[in-house]
Formats: sequence, structure tokens, C-alpha cells
Amino acid sequence: METKCIKGVDEETWKEFKTLAVKNNMKMSILLKIMVNEFEKNSKDFWKEILSRKKSLTDEEAGDIENITKRIRKERGFRDESGF
Repeated sequence: METKCIKGVDEETWKEFKTLAVKNNMKMSILLKIMVNEFEKNSKDFWKEILSRKKSLTDEEAGDIENITKRIRKERGFRDESGF
């Protein structure tokens, strides 16, 4: 068995991690593996939900916002530091 080190873990977090392993009657290494897998799965599910969601804006609304933004950026001082 190889010993690994996780730097920057505060005492409270380490204690909670150990307590979770004991409460679930499993080794800390197994708990860590489960936590990593769940994090990865939840992250993928989150982006899948975001990217497959119905549009928030219509194409017309998005175009209006884009045109307004372009017009504002053309105004003097927006990108010109001497305008401050």
C-alpha cells in the first residue's frame, strides 16, 4: 500500500472526511474514490442540463442585445483610457 499526501487540508475538513468514512463503514480511500466519481458525474450532468435547455432569449431579443452592445462600445470613452 502506498501513502499519499493531500496538501492544504485543514483539520476540520480532515476530521469530517474521516467521520464520513466511519459513519458509512468504509475505508477513506473508497470514500474518496466515490466522491471523485460523483463529482465528475454531477459536473457532466450539470453541463448537459445547461446546454440542452430551452433558449432563454428569442433570436430577435439576442440580436437586439447584440446591436445595443455594439452601439455602446462605439461610444467615446468605453475603451479609450484617456476618457477617464
